[in-house]
Amino acid sequence: MATDPLSLTFAALADPTRRAILARLTEGPATVKELSAPFDMSGPAVSKHLRVLERAGLITRGRDAQWRPCELDATPLRQVSEWADGFRQFWDASYRRLDDYLAQLQANQPPDTDHPA
Repeated sequence: MATDPLSLTFAALADPTRRAILARLTEGPATVKELSAPFDMSGPAVSKHLRVLERAGLITRGRDAQWRPCELDATPLRQVSEWADGFRQFWDASYRRLDDYLAQLQANQPPDTDHPA
């Protein structure tokens, strides 16, 4: 099982239910019952997802009497962002090459006489 923080974060984000839970938590703290409402699954099944998110450091669980609110902790997402930013230079260079290629194609194309500009 992955133990480095980035791998734990990616593993937690790999599931669409967990991504939906994180999206809901951007609106503020919520209980397991509130988080399970949009899904056709039991509270214990949602709790399993929450344990994965908690292990990855993406959520924290508080205790307020009997209410155990879950809150988003987006700190691990910063590592994901920094990792992905490493590919930005690659993407930018690819788009520049595509722009250059399209400009070259347009420069070598004869003018369209049927449709005046």
